[in-house]
Amino acid sequence: MNIVLTGGGSGGHITPVLAVAHELKRQLPSCHVMYIGQYGDDLLDIIKANPDIDEIQTVSAGKLRRYSGEGWRQLFDIKTQALNIRDVFRTIKGFIQSFRLLKKAKPAVVFTRGGFVSVPVALAAKMHGIPYLTHDADSLPSLANRLIGRWAHLHTVALPPELYPYPQDKIRMVGMPVGHNHKPVGTNLRDEYKKELGLEAYDEVLLVTGGGNGARMLNKFVVNNSRYLLSRFPNLIILHFAGRALEQETNNMYESLKLEAARTRVRVYSFAADFYKFSGAADVIIARGGMSSIAEFALQHKACLLVPSKQLAWNVKNSQALAKAGAVLELTEEQAEQPERLGRTVAGLLRDPARRATLETAIGVFARPKAANELATLIIATGKGG
Repeated sequence: MNIVLTGGGSGGHITPVLAVAHELKRQLPSCHVMYIGQYGDDLLDIIKANPDIDEIQTVSAGKLRRYSGEGWRQLFDIKTQALNIRDVFRTIKGFIQSFRLLKKAKPAVVFTRGGFVSVPVALAAKMHGIPYLTHDADSLPSLANRLIGRWAHLHTVALPPELYPYPQDKIRMVGMPVGHNHKPVGTNLRDEYKKELGLEAYDEVLLVTGGGNGARMLNKFVVNNSRYLLSRFPNLIILHFAGRALEQETNNMYESLKLEAARTRVRVYSFAADFYKFSGAADVIIARGGMSSIAEFALQHKACLLVPSKQLAWNVKNSQALAKAGAVLELTEEQAEQPERLGRTVAGLLRDPARRATLETAIGVFARPKAANELATLIIATGKGG
């Protein structure tokens, strides 16, 4: 069976795609898995390095730029509108390329995780009569999935079906697929990860991530609070995943602080294929509100402080829902920007193992360890005409 997977632009799209690919190969070893990504995607090398992907193709794709809070004013932003018009033509080109690729590959089914590259691929699948499944991680469907949703064979979702504006009989709740290496992390496994990463000498491990592409604002908040944390915890190490495009900028911000010897206790990374080891080794994680990351931390049972991006409505909604359930701590961007506010919040967690344990248990309730398995089963069944 030929199966096409698509979705890209961020780690939040690619990580679930790879988790599904692994399960497809486990359930149906003879299947041929083709990934269709977007031209110029900075994360394509991660797909290429994955043994569960048999073939990689790329097509053009474009995005519609919308910025929360700017309302009608963005209509008069000439640069933004010019980029949007350019990307309409990129999407048309991507549709033609996808149409030709699918005509040649003749897949039995297409799975789209989202991202702008999903639009031309799904529309081409529709034209060929190939069934496709979408997946929504957040309670607010992405624009790409809203555009292609009406022709989808099934809508797979991470959260309760009633949250989504799709026909209820076409929704299947599967959770958020995460990599097969993610599992609940107890003391022994955490110590094992620390040893593998050379972190045994540190008493506390703080991990920071803004997702696969990083988050400039979050990076800035953490850097501004690093002196406070490093001075109060003399054996703390900060593992800061800044994003590939922001790695040097983040390093420069740390250098400008002149932390001297304490600078050796800050490590800045762009991306890591074995990220699960870093998050597994952490005592506290600072992150945004994307469901892809949250699903991984839930499965690992990790104490998290979320600082959602106010420009991303689903980010805020996810974070608020988890905070209301007592599964995470939350700071708004305005709160995180206050002097030492983020540092004091993290310090409170690091000093209070009982509070961390409560958060670890609460976030674990949201874990769906079989999400990738269930999704792969649905994809194969659809490919067989089910």
